[in-house]
Amino acid sequence: MKSILSGLEAAVMGMVAIRLISGMIELTAAALMFKFNSIEKAVAINALLAVVGPIVLISTMTVGLIGMADKLSFGKLLLIGAGVALILIGLKK
Repeated sequence: MKSILSGLEAAVMGMVAIRLISGMIELTAAALMFKFNSIEKAVAINALLAVVGPIVLISTMTVGLIGMADKLSFGKLLLIGAGVALILIGLKK
């Protein structure tokens, strides 16, 4: 019997794992906001999530690009990296 996961690429599995962990962090943050029932604590928790988002973006993009590195030229990898950098610069307050 063939496993469902056997056909998936390692890079995709890495990206999925990072996104699942990110989702669990988000759900935990929501539960903590609900538990504390305080606007001050909710804002503090939300501020911590603002750090998690870019880390998840960079991590998943890095894993994906490493997985695609043999399929893309160096120039295209640089363009993609520049695009991610511009996104992060654009999000900076």
